[in-house]
Amino acid sequence: MEKVVFHSDKCKSCELCVSVCPKKIIAISDKVNRLGFRPAVVTDQDKCTSCTLCARMCPHVVIEVYR
Repeated sequence: MEKVVFHSDKCKSCELCVSVCPKKIIAISDKVNRLGFRPAVVTDQDKCTSCTLCARMCPHVVIEVYR
C-alpha cells in the first residue's frame, strides 16, 4: 500500500519535499509532466514513516500521506 501519493500532474519540481524527507526516499523523476516539470516521486514506499514533512512543505499541495 502506498503511504505517500504525489499528484505528479501538478508538481512543479520545487524540490522542497526532497530536502525535508528524513529517509531520503524522495527524488525528482526523469519523466516530464503535463506542465513541463519533472515531478517528485517516492523511491521506496516501504521506508516511508508517514511523517508528513513532505506534504507540509509542498507549496502546491500535491502530496497526500497515508498511515
